[in-house]
Amino acid sequence: MFIQTESENTAINAVYGSACAGFRAMTSSASTAMSLKQEGISHIAYIEMPAVIVDMMRGGPGLGNILATQNDYNQAVKGGGTGDYHTIVLAPSSVQEAADLTRLAFELADKYRNPAMVLADGTIGQMVEQVEFPEAIEPEDLPERDYALTGCRGRAARKAEPKNSAEELEAHNLHLQEKYAKCEKEEPRSESVETDDADVVIVAFGFVSRIAHGMVAELREEGFKVGLFRPITLWPFDIAGLRKAVENAKAVVVLEHNAGMMCNDVRMFLEGKKPVYFHGRMGGSIISEDAVKPKLRSIIKGIEDWRELDGKQGLWKTF
Repeated sequence: MFIQTESENTAINAVYGSACAGFRAMTSSASTAMSLKQEGISHIAYIEMPAVIVDMMRGGPGLGNILATQNDYNQAVKGGGTGDYHTIVLAPSSVQEAADLTRLAFELADKYRNPAMVLADGTIGQMVEQVEFPEAIEPEDLPERDYALTGCRGRAARKAEPKNSAEELEAHNLHLQEKYAKCEKEEPRSESVETDDADVVIVAFGFVSRIAHGMVAELREEGFKVGLFRPITLWPFDIAGLRKAVENAKAVVVLEHNAGMMCNDVRMFLEGKKPVYFHGRMGGSIISEDAVKPKLRSIIKGIEDWRELDGKQGLWKTF
């Protein structure tokens, strides 16, 4: 069933109510509209309801434009609403993955009774690619939701209410943290390409990882050992997978269509054990291979003035 609501706030609360009634429900928006849904997402996490939210990111801050970026990373991964909660965040790099990860989002949302988000740059939302869909699931074949508010004839009433005392609210928060710890242990997903012997490992997610994948193949043909680490779950992030992927590398290069949001996390996860370079484009501009490949070659060669090799073409940072 599709329902057109009058606002983003109404949409997320319609999902909230549908989940409480025992239905699988989702909503989708693009960046600015996601800001209006954060209070509802926080409530859904608090009350432990499964829900799926799709965010096809566009340029910001503020109203921005309708061009593709990755500038919602912090809002999605860090949680844009109040409280100590997490949203499970999945980042597709293709239209096929957008379909597959949306299905997975419903499964993880049900498993952890928590909101799950499919976070894709708007490029993915505007691409046309062949997709193979798995067999459909009939609603009546889904497991019974023993928490659903279906009327209490023949059973005790079910209710969810605010935890007003400090003791009750802390106990509930500790319960949520135990759930998130289990999710962090069991659900990280990532892809590593040619990282075993790589001198430089690129870290990128979503559409940008496709650009990086092409650069890895081209530079490998030139004899430069470059690899790619692609996080598929942005939360929980595959920290162990990242550390393994860069174990033998001289340096790490993070590519994003933002000012370095994931890069800050990568630096934290690597604990200063590897030099980290960052290149980002914003406002809907696309990362150019011609701007990045000379940098990668110079890092491998050990050229100190690598930043002066060509035009800026975006934001560069060195850590």
